[in-house]
Amino acid sequence: MKISTIEDITNLYKKWGSINYSEAITQTEHAVQCARLAEEEDSPSHLVIAALLHDIGHLVDLEQHEGKEIFDVDTAHEATGSRCLVDVLPSSVRLPIALHVEAKRWLCARQPGYFETLSPASTHSLQLQGGPMNDEEVSRFEAMPGFSDAVALRLWDDRGKNTEWGGTLDDFVQILESHAGELTSK
Repeated sequence: MKISTIEDITNLYKKWGSINYSEAITQTEHAVQCARLAEEEDSPSHLVIAALLHDIGHLVDLEQHEGKEIFDVDTAHEATGSRCLVDVLPSSVRLPIALHVEAKRWLCARQPGYFETLSPASTHSLQLQGGPMNDEEVSRFEAMPGFSDAVALRLWDDRGKNTEWGGTLDDFVQILESHAGELTSK
């Protein structure tokens, strides 16, 4: 799927964002919560947008599979999401999106107790994504540009699953327009 404009992104969320994604909240609620967490930490715009759009690959998968979710294989939604945004947003946004699954694997390998904080859906997907990193994978990941941004994004991803917080398409559009404007005006 090709995304060429910010409007293409919002249309994708209009169509598929109200679907729950193996969690107790919708895609849009999760996206808004993650972006709000990034904003609360005074993160730069590229990270707020990355937090907002980190799971866009799931929506692209829904679009390509006529609304059917795939649970039994790793769909590499992080790569799909990063690739589909190449014509719209800079690499500073796309790189943390591309690496947020690797960040989960790294955190499981290096942060004691992290695995136990994962939701059941994240635990299931971790196994499909390769499980915790081994020492060689850890070293390679830590040397990558964007390592710390990806880890920050992953931690917001874990916390952005609160059924009490909500988040609407209007919130989503407001965050996207305000921060994307900063990125495209530079």
